[in-house]
Amino acid sequence: MPPVPTDGAGGAGDRPRRRRRVGRTILIVLTVLVLAAGGTAYWFYSDLDGNIKGVDIDKAIGDDRPEKPPTSGQNILILGSDSRAGANAALGTGNVSGARSDTALVMHIPEGRTKAVAVSIPRDTLVTRPECVKSDGSTVASAKRVMFNSIYSQVGPACVVKTVEQISGVRMDHYVEIDFAGFKGLVDAIGGVTVTVDQDIHDSSSGLDLTAGTHQLNGTQSLQFVRTRHGIGDGSDLGRIGLQQQFMLALLSEIKKQDLLSSPTKTYKIADQLTAALTTDSGLASLTKLAEFGRSLNGVDPSTMETIMLPVQYDKVDPNRVVAAEPQASQLWKAVRRDTAIPESAKKSPATGGSSS
Repeated sequence: MPPVPTDGAGGAGDRPRRRRRVGRTILIVLTVLVLAAGGTAYWFYSDLDGNIKGVDIDKAIGDDRPEKPPTSGQNILILGSDSRAGANAALGTGNVSGARSDTALVMHIPEGRTKAVAVSIPRDTLVTRPECVKSDGSTVASAKRVMFNSIYSQVGPACVVKTVEQISGVRMDHYVEIDFAGFKGLVDAIGGVTVTVDQDIHDSSSGLDLTAGTHQLNGTQSLQFVRTRHGIGDGSDLGRIGLQQQFMLALLSEIKKQDLLSSPTKTYKIADQLTAALTTDSGLASLTKLAEFGRSLNGVDPSTMETIMLPVQYDKVDPNRVVAAEPQASQLWKAVRRDTAIPESAKKSPATGGSSS
């Protein structure tokens, strides 16, 4: 078997268990963000509403999109982004421009809103990027064999949405981006996040210096925690992904402990930081729309969500990259389009040697 990719794009051989954790964690955090924003809408609407950044996906993509399905199911592209400029400025390690898409999930909520399926797209998947329009109005030509992870930084979020729609045939109803760097102020607002590590972590790049044991991290330390990779494991992105998952779960736990109704001032600070970490499509870029969407997710239990990695196989030209495996990938996307159960045959990923769920 070819070596597992371990460069900045992440590895195609990530364990399926990691994929499940990523999907469930992203859904949990998204739900908390939505509900927290909705719960404070009536108190602090004017201030918080302006925090949410919106992207006009419809205008950027135009009419070159899959048709909307006849069912009321929803498809949401969720990106976990790593803003390097914000992260490095906060850590005092310089100002590197740009950002990258750290996690990409197509979350499908079938008609009835009682369950969810998330399809994880490996970051080093080679895809055909369609012709896209950048935020400055310039046009970027279509290109083959483009690494999926590069589209966000090179062309922008609208092109990521268009690419996903082109390779899947699935119309995205919404786009939600969660910025890891935006969590710094949130952690300080809730009074810190408690994490436990089973080994010493010393990373000169991020500045994180922790001994094995339990620690309460402040905002800066939390940002160091999610940016660390050199001080843990083999130094690849896989170790960092594990820390990010651990941190997000710990953050969620701390938020649940907060007595938000007893302190409007503290509630405002938390909601302010939550909304500042969000970028959405223009259809969700207000507290009222976000709250309405959040209420529609009330019946979804994150613990029952099925997460499936897009079936992939190693590229024949570059074994450090992967391509969609056929016919499994087509079967998977077909089930999502039709709002039907995904067949077991569509969950087999040759690159991982078994089921991708």
